[in-house]
This record gives sequence, structure tokens and C-alpha cells, in this order.
Amino acid sequence: MVMFSAGDTAWILVCTLLVLLMSIPAVAFFYGGLSKRKNVLNTIFLTFIAFSIISVIWVIFGYQFAFGTDISGLIGSPTNFFLQGIGLDDLNGTIPTLLFVMFQCAFAGLTCAIMSGALVGRMKTRAWVIFAPLWTILVYVPIAHWVWGGGWLMQMGALDFAGGAVVHINSGISALAVALVIGNRKDTSLIPHNLGYAVLGAALLWFGWMGFNGGSGLAADGLAANAIIVSNVAAATGLIVWTIIDTYIVGKPTVLGAISGAVAGLVGITPAAGFVDVFGALVIGAIAPVISYFAIYYLKPKLGYDDALDAWGIHGMSGVWGAIATGIFAVPAIGGTAGLLYGNPEQLWIQIISVIATLAYSFAISFVLAKILDKTIGMRVDEKEEIGGLDSNIHKESAYNFN
Repeated sequence: MVMFSAGDTAWILVCTLLVLLMSIPAVAFFYGGLSKRKNVLNTIFLTFIAFSIISVIWVIFGYQFAFGTDISGLIGSPTNFFLQGIGLDDLNGTIPTLLFVMFQCAFAGLTCAIMSGALVGRMKTRAWVIFAPLWTILVYVPIAHWVWGGGWLMQMGALDFAGGAVVHINSGISALAVALVIGNRKDTSLIPHNLGYAVLGAALLWFGWMGFNGGSGLAADGLAANAIIVSNVAAATGLIVWTIIDTYIVGKPTVLGAISGAVAGLVGITPAAGFVDVFGALVIGAIAPVISYFAIYYLKPKLGYDDALDAWGIHGMSGVWGAIATGIFAVPAIGGTAGLLYGNPEQLWIQIISVIATLAYSFAISFVLAKILDKTIGMRVDEKEEIGGLDSNIHKESAYNFN
């Protein structure tokens, strides 16, 4: 019989707050610092408003559809609307169900906030406010159910400990789809207006990620400890490797490159954190920045898409690598499932299927949804607003007043 655990509950309470920290303020600072000065407030606002909208949707019906009783492997059974019928003593494993609801709410809000990075400087606030909830309902909730809520990918045996497919691939490819609909900015150059903000945001992300990955086993145990260790190792390795690449290609190490490498490493290890050991984490963390660097500095210019703050380049590409790498490096003694290196090549194939399914579904629905909104209310601000900056033209505010 499963019993309530005060230790597990205390740990997941902390982890929930850490994941909340990853959106507000971590992503807000990270993206805000990377954006142009004239758009910093709008960039931060996109994170805050998305997280707030998703927080409301999640408790009304989002959680119920994502984690309700499975219907044909596609969606959960819609019960307990407004969380009615879920008591204080109801358990999900050894923790209160209400705590699990909030933990997953923080994941959902973060995923949508990540997407905004590709769209800064040119998307109408009204369009974002409409797109964010529709995307959550039509894209995030079904994929969360497929992978975590008992859906067809979970039934198949796909491994995604903390959100490689659900969070990073999902947000990255969706961001790319919307960016293609909106089109490129008038001025695609983007020198961070306040790199200090971005460094602060990255540091808070690194800190919060320990709860993001460390809490995904829903228990205060050895698996949580392993998840934190491998997550930190992957982040540190990613930072080191990107710094080496910068030094070799650019001729000098850059702070922007260092924090980008750390985030790429964290993204890569996310699906694998509960399944791999330190060796796997080192390899995942070393390759993730190479893949993201290639996507940002070679693939993006060649194909001409405008992924402004590289949501696809870092979250999408490193997320794809991490999901596939889980099928290679999974250690049965840690997560109970063997990967390719431990005699189970089938797991790699299952991971590839999960990646393809997420990419295809997320891109298709996000692209169609963005197209519909673009044809009806318009997705992009007018040229005058874009050139003059969204802070002054949309919000009538300035981030910096020197009077």
C-alpha cells in the first residue's frame, strides 16, 4: 500500500518552486537580456503573460486532459474540472495529488515561455495572448499525455524523464513553425542589450533545473540525487565545450557562448537524467553544444529562418539529441531500462519514434494555428512599431529612464 511521505512531499514542494523560478524570473531575464533594448519589456511580458494564462488553464481542465485516464492512447479522460473532487489527502504516489498538479503546471507554463524566444520583436501581444492558450490545449496537453500521462508513447516505452520531448523538442519546433509564419525581422542582427541580465537568467535556469530534473522522479531518493549530479555534469560540460568552440572558431571565449553551452547541456540531459550515469551525462553534455552551435551559426543562416533567440537552435536541437541519446546511454541499474550500449537497441528505435512524432505533430499544429491567426487577426506588428520598438509602441513604457 502506497503511503504519504513527508520527505518526498517536502522535496517536490521545493522542486516545484525551482521550476517556477525557471520561468519567472529565469527565462524572463535570459530572453530579456538577449533582446534589443527597445523590446526588453515586451520580451519579459511574453513570459509573464504566457505563464499566467497557462496556470489558469491548467487547473481548470489542462491537467485533467493531460493526466486523466487514458482514452485510446491520445488524451486523458476529462474529470475533476477546476480540480473539484481532488482532496487534500488524495495521493499521486507518495505526494499529494494537488502538489503533482502544481509541479506539472510549472512545466506547462515554462514550455510555452521558452517558445517566445523565437518570436521577440515582431509578434503582436494580442496574437500571443490568443496563441499561447490554444497551443497549450492543442499541442502541449496531448503530447504530455502521450509521453507522461499513459498515452501511446508511454505505452510503447518511450523514455523522457523530465521533458526532452514534452518540453524542449515541443517548444523548439513549435517556435520554429510560428517564426516561419510570422517571417523574419526587418533587422535580424541581435546583439544582447544587457548581457548581465542574460547571465543572471542562465544562472537561475541552471539552479532551477536541479528541481526540474531532480524532482521528476517524484521522490527524495537516490534517483533524484543521480538526476542532479548528471544534470550539473552535463551543464558544466556544455559550457566548457562551447567555450572551446568559441575559442577555436571566433578566437576568444565569450560569456554568451558559455551560458548558451550550459543551457544546451541542460536541455540535452533533461530526458536522460533519470536513466543515465555520469559517463552518459558527459557525452550528452559534450555533444549538445556542438549540435546547437551548428544549428545557430550554420543551419540558421543557410536556411534563412529567423529564430531570434534560438529557441529551436538550443531547445529543439539539443532536445532531439538528448531524447535519442537516452536510448543509447540508458543504464538499467539507474532507471530500470537498458539503452543501446547496454544491449537494448530497440530502445533507441523507440526514442527515434518519439522524437519524430513530437516534431511532426508539434510543427503541423503550431504552423496551422499560426496561419489561422495570421489570416484572421494578424500575427505581426506593423513596420513602424517593429522599427520603433515594442516597449514604447505597445506598452508605452521604457525599461530605462535616465531623467
